Amino acid sequence: MQQPQDILRQYWGYPAFRPLQGEIVDHALSGKDTLALLPTGGGKSVCFQVPALVLDGVTLVVSPLIALMKDQVRQLRERGVVAEAVYSGMRNTDIDRIFDNAVYGNTKLLYLSPERLITDLARERIRRMPLAMVAVDEAHCISQWGYDFRPPYLRIAELRELHPEVPFIAVTATATPEVIEDIQEKLQFGKGARVFRQSFARDNLAYIVRRPPGKEDQVLEVLKGVAGTSIVYVRSRGLTKEIAHKLGRRGISAGAYHAGLEPEDKDKKQADWIDDKLRVIVATNAFGMGIDKPDVRTVIHYGPPDSPEAYFQEAGRGGRDGKPAYGVVLYHPSDGERLIRNWEHSYPPVSEVKRMYRALGSFLQLAVGGGKGEAFDFDLTGFARNFGFDVRQAYSGLKALEKNGYILLTDDMRQSAYLQFIVRKEQLYDYQIKNPQVNKLVKSILRTTQGAFLNPVQLREGALANFLGITAEDLRRVFRKMQSEGIIDYTPEREGPQLVFLEERIDPDNLRIDEKQYNFLKERARHRIDTMIAYCESDEHCRSQQLLRYFGETDAPVCGICDVCRRRKTTLPDRKTVYETLRARIEAEGDLEMREVLTSFGRLRSRDLAEVLQDLLNEGLLIKDANKLRLP
Repeated sequence: MQQPQDILRQYWGYPAFRPLQGEIVDHALSGKDTLALLPTGGGKSVCFQVPALVLDGVTLVVSPLIALMKDQVRQLRERGVVAEAVYSGMRNTDIDRIFDNAVYGNTKLLYLSPERLITDLARERIRRMPLAMVAVDEAHCISQWGYDFRPPYLRIAELRELHPEVPFIAVTATATPEVIEDIQEKLQFGKGARVFRQSFARDNLAYIVRRPPGKEDQVLEVLKGVAGTSIVYVRSRGLTKEIAHKLGRRGISAGAYHAGLEPEDKDKKQADWIDDKLRVIVATNAFGMGIDKPDVRTVIHYGPPDSPEAYFQEAGRGGRDGKPAYGVVLYHPSDGERLIRNWEHSYPPVSEVKRMYRALGSFLQLAVGGGKGEAFDFDLTGFARNFGFDVRQAYSGLKALEKNGYILLTDDMRQSAYLQFIVRKEQLYDYQIKNPQVNKLVKSILRTTQGAFLNPVQLREGALANFLGITAEDLRRVFRKMQSEGIIDYTPEREGPQLVFLEERIDPDNLRIDEKQYNFLKERARHRIDTMIAYCESDEHCRSQQLLRYFGETDAPVCGICDVCRRRKTTLPDRKTVYETLRARIEAEGDLEMREVLTSFGRLRSRDLAEVLQDLLNEGLLIKDANKLRLP
């Protein structure tokens, strides 16, 4: 068996594990259940990927985000690791092939979306796999106390029935004390299980809240004041373009990034930003997952997100190299009002959710009793328009159905086109003679792909259409004609969100919404919003302490570098004056009672004076002995 450190060096090129990683890996390899809580950028994925390569067999990774799964699989393959992913919208033939490779082949890591995990097909194949470990990524999704509850996560523990001896490792960057307890309970952690928790404190990251009259000017001020790379998070796709354009006009190279961009555009902007060809990326929250650029100096939020968890993850992308960085929220009272308004719209009445479920069946032409496990390309705007819903209202209703386990609305995704010739080469040659207009198309496919007669091959329809000098729609029309004539098997390119029915469609009158759970989730969402508003509106407490207290770190010290701490330092009494005064008094009067000292400086607040005294004690200039101050 290879040692974990050797695996780390061989595949990642790191000389040693980061703090706590080595202990987590060792515990996972001991065969005991493990929960790892590491802050954003703390290297969570390494904690299960390294053990996966040490152990014999397949490690099953449950992950909720398709984009994140794809990114991790791509990175593993680039390192020479055999990794695969199964998620909604894939071709059945591809799913079969991937599962077969996991059962009979040399697959080391198999990523599954939670809705795929609960299918009968997946369960039957997993039963036959040489399973080494189950890894649960973004483990907070299992808890109703968490900010991103996903009902399919509640069924992950059923895997223990298939492989009772296989250990679980769960990882997350954001978990309150309630969520930590919930994860262990819902995953049925066994004897010897351990929780590894690294403090979420970031000594080099200064949290700042600004309330400027004009946010655009403030963004410019921050970027002028702090050199280096930046992320600016905004709430809409339109704002990404608008702000990136305005920054460009001011001489700051910036790119807009959101989920609706073409994959090529996303990759290019991300690469340009990582390579410092773009200084600033202006993005929605679609940006950041799986990206580890260490030298981000500022993360600016154009308005607060709706939870401390989301803010902590996004701001935490700054300063991963350990050098000073800044997390800046630009806040206006209307931002708090907007968050509350969005929250109100996000939990429509149960009667409205049921009406939406009925409309969904009509929109997708899905009969009662059908649809379980099926994925549908879904046009949210068209659905809302057809049935008279406000788009935001429609989205919220679908999310309510998702939280009750009926459907899943996936993030924007793009699925490549696939094609296979299902005739012999001689028959294809005859077809080309009869249809000379397809000659160039067929030759191009055969020249740029391998094995198109044996297996489906992936096509880039846009690039192929450009090469042929036709539109992508004309190309698809040709493919559909060839498919109808029995020449090819063809799956067109798909993009945009998909809607998956997790259960068969039932009569809307029989739809059961757990109103107690629904209201609980609604209250928790409001609590998170109220916490963010208080964070932005209060200047009384250290920003870092506020965030850490939310995550259960009640004894965290003041950071000393946030805007609140810096403001307090400028109002503190002069240290030299305090020291000289106290030294003279102690020399004249002897030891001084601490209580009397705290009230002896007139107008100075005792809290401010106590902070100065603590500094003097820390430096050894004064000594505290039995509640008295004396000289060394």
